[in-house]
Amino acid sequence: MAGQKSYPFWLGGAAASMAACCTHPLDVMRVRMQTSTEKTTFIHAIRAVLSQSGIRGLYTGLSASIFRQMTYSVTRLGAYEALKTAMAGAGKRKLSTAEMVLCASAAGALGGLAGNPADIILVRMVADPTKPPAQQLHYRNALQGVYKMTRDEGVMSIFRGLAPNTIRAILMNASQLVSYDFFKDALLSNTSMTNGLPLHFLSSAAAGTVATTICAPADVVKSRVMNAAPGGAGPIALLTESLKREGPKFLFKGWLPAWIRLTPNTICMFVFLEQLRKAVDLIRKDPETAAAAAAGGAN
Repeated sequence: MAGQKSYPFWLGGAAASMAACCTHPLDVMRVRMQTSTEKTTFIHAIRAVLSQSGIRGLYTGLSASIFRQMTYSVTRLGAYEALKTAMAGAGKRKLSTAEMVLCASAAGALGGLAGNPADIILVRMVADPTKPPAQQLHYRNALQGVYKMTRDEGVMSIFRGLAPNTIRAILMNASQLVSYDFFKDALLSNTSMTNGLPLHFLSSAAAGTVATTICAPADVVKSRVMNAAPGGAGPIALLTESLKREGPKFLFKGWLPAWIRLTPNTICMFVFLEQLRKAVDLIRKDPETAAAAAAGGAN
C-alpha cells in the first residue's frame, strides 16, 4: 500500500463550496423553515420564496454559503485529515473507530468556531426577506454583512450562537463518520455489494439520515439564535420559550430539506474532492496517477 498522500489544506473547502452551489436552494428552505415560528411545510416554504423573489430567491445568501464552506469546511476537513495523520503516526497504524470519532469531533469543534461568523450571515441573509421591512438588514454579500454586523453590534456579535453551532458541528462530524462506516461495513458484510459507487451512495444516504436527525435540534436552536435581534434570548431561554409555545416538534423543523440537502451535498462534495485531488496529482505529475491513467487508456 502506497504511503498516504498530502493535499492542500483548502481542498476540502473548495469541494464543499462547489457542492454548496448545487444544493444551496435546499439550504434556503431549511433556514426558512427553522426560523419560522409558524407552522409551515416544505412546499409552502418554496412557494413563499418564489412568490417573494422568484427563482433568484432560491439562491439568496449564496455568497454567505460559499464563505461558510471556505471557513467551516476548510477547517473541519483539513483539521480532520491532519489529526488522523498525526494520531496514526503518518500512516504507521490504523486508527480505531473511537480514535476517528475523537479526530472528527475535535475537527468539528474547530470548524464550528471558524465558520460561526459566516453561519450567522448565512442565516440572516436567507431569513431577511421574511422580516418586516423595518427589521430587514439588506446585506449585499457575506463580507459586507460581517462588516455591518461588527460595526452595528460589536465584534462579539460574531460569536452569537457559537455554543449550539459548535455542538452541531461536533455532532455532524462524529455522527457522519460513525454511521457511514457502520452502514458501509454492514452492507459489505451482509449483501453482495462491492466497494463502489452504489455502496457509497447507500451508505451516504443512511449516514445523512442519522446525522440530520441527531443534528436537527442543535441546528434549529442555532438558526433561531443567529436570526434573533441583538440582545435577544440566549440558547437556553430560546429553547425553553420555543418548547412552551410550539412543543417538542419545533426541534425538527426543516428536517426534510436538511435531509434532502445533506445527502446530495455529501455525495457532491466527495465527488468534487476526488476530482480536485486528481487534478493536484496531475499538476504534480504524480507517477502513480500517470500510470493509472495510462492503464485506463489501455483498457
